[in-house]
Amino acid sequence: MHDKILRQKAVQTITGLSRSTIYRHIAAGTFPAPVKLTERLIGWHYSTISNWLASRPEV
Repeated sequence: MHDKILRQKAVQTITGLSRSTIYRHIAAGTFPAPVKLTERLIGWHYSTISNWLASRPEV
């Protein structure tokens, strides 16, 4: 089974985080790093984002 690739806007919608917050968390090591799709295009595997969300404490 292939894991769907999510683009930046989809990740923002799913997580509720802004672009700058996502990059701040990536730099801090608290958010999954994106995969490079092309020279200028990045994305995240759906399963990676789903697992990250599941590991977050419930509020």
